[in-house]
Amino acid sequence: MHVVETVRPSLPASVTLSRFVGPSGVEDVHLVVRPTAYGSFAEQLAWVEEAYRAALEEAGLDPTSAVLRRFFCSDLPNQADDLLARPFSNPTAPDTPCGVSWICQPPLPPVKVSLWAWHLHDPAGPLDKTQDGRSCSVDRGELVHHFTCGLTCTSSHTSANQTRGVMADYEAFLTARELTWADHVARTWFFVQNVDANYQGLVTARRELFEERGLRADTHYVASTGIEGRWAQVTAKVILDAYAVSGLRPEQVTYLHALDHLSPTSLYGVTFERGTALDFADRRLVMISGTASIDRCGEIVWPGQVDRQLERTLENIGALLAQADATLADIGVFTVYLRDPADFDLAWHEMRRRFPGVPLEVVVAPVCRPGWLIEIECLAHLPVNNPGLPAW
Repeated sequence: MHVVETVRPSLPASVTLSRFVGPSGVEDVHLVVRPTAYGSFAEQLAWVEEAYRAALEEAGLDPTSAVLRRFFCSDLPNQADDLLARPFSNPTAPDTPCGVSWICQPPLPPVKVSLWAWHLHDPAGPLDKTQDGRSCSVDRGELVHHFTCGLTCTSSHTSANQTRGVMADYEAFLTARELTWADHVARTWFFVQNVDANYQGLVTARRELFEERGLRADTHYVASTGIEGRWAQVTAKVILDAYAVSGLRPEQVTYLHALDHLSPTSLYGVTFERGTALDFADRRLVMISGTASIDRCGEIVWPGQVDRQLERTLENIGALLAQADATLADIGVFTVYLRDPADFDLAWHEMRRRFPGVPLEVVVAPVCRPGWLIEIECLAHLPVNNPGLPAW
């Protein structure tokens, strides 16, 4: 992983960038863009876009190589109109297909909006992308990658029924493309308004649907993050983002457990994989689910001590990565979720000390169990040699 950091003194925004170049020459690139000065949301969004485009140009990347852009916002109900006004942050802009995710998970002041962008650069030519509502599909020949963002269902007031609604809508998307939850969905993000009150409804509804579809403790689940997050519609209690792959073969998928460090999620009634590795011809993509300070019995480690919880969380992530023959040095991007905004400085500086220059955002987003003060998710890339598998 080659990592660089770019700071633009003439513009009040910073850019961190990582790029993984596989033997084929195809690149996975992650960027995190953050304002560095106070301004209105519209001003900060303009700075983010300008810094983002300047960084892409400097890195030799075409903006159309974006496959996913996630905007972390401080007050989304009041900021949605500004996001819609710019094609790069509009989820359904017809001329710029890309998975565009919005979530109200406040970065710490002065930041009102920050951006994580995932790009796929192929030296052979532009990506073949199509937009269908809130889903962007990237056709890579044998495989088609589908990035779906911002599914909500507000016809019910309960988180369980809203979860059933968004999962049914997503399943309709899958069925129309002859895909299934069990065989093709690689990663989900469930954002839950008031997670302390509404998470159990998500857990129940997801478990019921998964059991009906054959996803159980003795088969497998899906890598996921279930975390606090709000939407532009204040009545939305559950928001779903997801990543699926048409043409995915069973031999491409490895589920990561690290049972000497972390319990099975089913031990405490939830249904997701701790991590999933996808193998392609020349690279392995490792998706680590939202991970906290937990032990192999499912208990919280270091209650009340965010610094020690951060340390244990990274230990757990390292154990999961090791099952995919990866290390913390292979990580291309981190998202860190905090329950208490007062812990921001500690988390930010400790992550920066350990991973200088790696794209990183820290946001306020309580974890699904109140005693967990911090949760971390990440993506890693490493080279492999699988000539019989499809290219990424």
